[in-house]
Amino acid sequence: MDGDEAFRREIRDWLAANLTDELRGAGGPGRENEAFPQRLAFTRRLAAAGWTTLAWPVAHGGRGASLARQLIFHEAYAESAAPSRVDHIGTTMVGPTLMDHGTPEQQRRFLPPLAAAEELWCQGYSEPGAGSDLAGVTTRARLDGDQWVITGQKVWTSLAHVADWCFVLARTAPAEPGGPRHRGLSYLLVPMRQPGVTVRPIRQITGDSEFNEVFFDEARTARDLVVGRPGEGWRVAMATLAYERGAATVGQQIGFQRDLDDLVSLARRTGAAADPFLRERLARASVDLTVLRSHTMRTLAAAEPPPANPSVVKLLWTRWRQGLGELAMDVIACGGGASGADVERWQRLFLFSRADTIYGGSNEIQRGILAERVLGLPRGDRR
Repeated sequence: MDGDEAFRREIRDWLAANLTDELRGAGGPGRENEAFPQRLAFTRRLAAAGWTTLAWPVAHGGRGASLARQLIFHEAYAESAAPSRVDHIGTTMVGPTLMDHGTPEQQRRFLPPLAAAEELWCQGYSEPGAGSDLAGVTTRARLDGDQWVITGQKVWTSLAHVADWCFVLARTAPAEPGGPRHRGLSYLLVPMRQPGVTVRPIRQITGDSEFNEVFFDEARTARDLVVGRPGEGWRVAMATLAYERGAATVGQQIGFQRDLDDLVSLARRTGAAADPFLRERLARASVDLTVLRSHTMRTLAAAEPPPANPSVVKLLWTRWRQGLGELAMDVIACGGGASGADVERWQRLFLFSRADTIYGGSNEIQRGILAERVLGLPRGDRR
């Protein structure tokens, strides 16, 4: 325990010495373009100090930190209002995927620049006709000598406009008639900065454009940049999604607590807290957030957590944050004297949280997973 407390002081001292006021609270969902160059520079300082690869094994250049210390880091980072990192997709998703499923050559090529935040990544999964139904992707890749040639379209690709690489789920062999549709898919590592790749920003309801469409028009990547065996990319793709829902979710929930505390303060300042119905809703939001964090901690601490637990966490946090946005709008409407900055902040959260139940695995799909894996219902009985 003493070692953990010393570790907590170490990260807090580092953040106090390196975090500037203009970066506090910068970035995050719905604001990923905010102060991007400054956040990138800060992330690279984090990387140089070894904080971005805290959970990576020592053999791959990380610190091999325990789960307890990973949680301490994410809590301290969120409590300090440090900026949203720009390397999340690389260090949290791509890095662990390559460690477990990549070749030694792929690990040597990609892990060092990942660890240093020198190369940024985006995710090429969803398509216009295959968002939640990921097995239905139609982007195709064929071998042409020593290269894969990729043609197709991806959508809702976060930060594709600044990414150097994309991990792309593409069909490299036709599915067998009547067989599982996910067979024949491959997990390819594709450079973004080439003539065959076009990125088109999608303007969101918030006015920002951190999501993008990505068009592959005979884009190319090397034959050996397939992770896992060709045609067996589904297993690798599912592993990547599992890595996404790790210890960093605790930091996310600390941010939720900060948002709730700020909303309570706004309600008191504007007089909205005098409304008993709003007070009850604020109290319920606090209780629900405690339940969410308890469930998350139990899931992370379990030696073999139930496979459906990540789906439960996804359902809980998305509904909670959407509810907070709705509650914030009612607090502003009920009280008086909210500043323009307050209104802009909570309107942005309200608008962006509409997407929470869609991205990262839509809530309908998560309920289907629970129906099948927990309740044992057949696929035809889904509602």
